Amino acid sequence: MALSVVLLLFLSLLTLSHSQQLTLNYYYKSCPKFEQIMQDTVTNKQITSPTTAAGTLRLFFHDCLVGGCDGSVLVSSTPFNSAERNADINLSLPGDAFDLVVRAKTALELACPAAVSCADILAVAARNLVTMMGGPYYTVKLGRKDGFISKSTLVEGNIPRPTMSMTQLIKLFASKGFTIQEMVALNGAHTIGFSHCNEFSTNIYNYTKNSPSDPSYNPRFADGLRNACADYQKNPTISVFNDIMTPNKFDNAYFQNLPRGLGLLASDRALYSDLRTRPYVENYAANQTSFFEAFGRAMEKLSLVGVKTGRGGEIRRRCDAIN
Repeated sequence: MALSVVLLLFLSLLTLSHSQQLTLNYYYKSCPKFEQIMQDTVTNKQITSPTTAAGTLRLFFHDCLVGGCDGSVLVSSTPFNSAERNADINLSLPGDAFDLVVRAKTALELACPAAVSCADILAVAARNLVTMMGGPYYTVKLGRKDGFISKSTLVEGNIPRPTMSMTQLIKLFASKGFTIQEMVALNGAHTIGFSHCNEFSTNIYNYTKNSPSDPSYNPRFADGLRNACADYQKNPTISVFNDIMTPNKFDNAYFQNLPRGLGLLASDRALYSDLRTRPYVENYAANQTSFFEAFGRAMEKLSLVGVKTGRGGEIRRRCDAIN
């Protein structure tokens, strides 16, 4: 048996053994108000800052894909350690998402000190926000511990970039144990949120000598993007909604946009142009229920990647610092 296959098998068995220690009612005795505190905190934050949902979902992805769902992305750098959030791809992670975790942790520490992990807070916050935005409800098992390691050097190659080819993306998700179908379903998270212009500027300005933009764009959409991003070099915070049709609703419009040339990032448009992924795009575009079911299952699976339990982790006193 090839070494890579043995390694993947070992990792999947390790994740399975840890995830079996997680339960749906983990805080039933140690923090009876856990669910209520989470729901109240998430609702208040989302109402105050409507971009929180997409930001928190992105933060959750970036946590789980690097070393597992262990809250390592929440740790701040110190003079002695450059943490995950200082990796270049994580510098744009939104402050509202970090703030939500801090608010929830503060409220939970008052109600039940040293009981709830930051990793569990992030996992439940992401699920609750997906549901709040009109997306599917899915179960989140609890009992994750917070990891001891957060290093910026571990990030590169573990998080998808919009410039990656479809083969690279499929390989990356496969290394985490995800099928092509699950990868496409998880990409449906782009139905909410936005991307900064510098993430796709090379596709809309001076693409070739004969065309200013990538021909896979709808021409009117490309014109609109050039207008929206006109000052992005002076103002790098300028951004555009990932789903221009229903940007504040978790639905299947993202997939309906792709055949029309309305995919914002190159990796979005590639989902429709690549024959390995197109059937799933067409299925989810035609059937929102099918997308919701697939997304929910994929998120349940993602939430169990590389979880730490027992002495493999800790309950942090503060989410931004290892005890």
